[in-house]
Amino acid sequence: MTNSETLAALLRSRASCRGFLPDAVSPDIIDDVLRDAQHVPSWCNSQPWRVEACGAEETARLAAALYAHVGQAGHASDVAFPKAYENEYQERRRECGWQLYAAVGVEKGDRVGSAQQMRENFRLFGARHFLLITTPKALGPYGVLDCGAFVTAVLLGLEARGLGGIAMASVAGFSPFMREWFDVDEERDVLCGIALGHPDTDHPANKFRTTRAPKDEVVRWR
Repeated sequence: MTNSETLAALLRSRASCRGFLPDAVSPDIIDDVLRDAQHVPSWCNSQPWRVEACGAEETARLAAALYAHVGQAGHASDVAFPKAYENEYQERRRECGWQLYAAVGVEKGDRVGSAQQMRENFRLFGARHFLLITTPKALGPYGVLDCGAFVTAVLLGLEARGLGGIAMASVAGFSPFMREWFDVDEERDVLCGIALGHPDTDHPANKFRTTRAPKDEVVRWR
């Protein structure tokens, strides 16, 4: 298989994992993934990402504390969440949401069930490991952009090794909690998390795949 075929296969097979097996992943393997991701391009080679990596015991402690915290705290993020999803962006978001709810047996109109599924974010979906990604405030959108490339590389690195992962903006919605838990410097923004581990292929939340817009819908040649 050529390099381009390998990359295409990884991109097409990767999916957000929302159910994990109880087995821990070797720290050496996670270090290999992060070491490879370090080679993504960044603005002026600034490499703005910083990673707080959690082993299995620390991830379990974090998940329990975060789940309890979310039930009694308001939303507060360092980086502004989208103001609105409109037109095709709203359609894609809704499609993904209903695919997930259908997979886990939540019917339309079941607000209790959908809320409970949403709170699974704060159990970290039962993942055995967690990474928190932060970025310097001073680098603004360009630092966020570079960190996005790093997150993508991590997710592809996990896929290449038969592991599962999911990028999580949800945890950034409770930035004060995450900042205190990880003792994040005030000069950095809490950007997102990555829950990871061995994927549970039998978990219903892992049974669907999102669609992708056709190339002609997003590319304009001049």
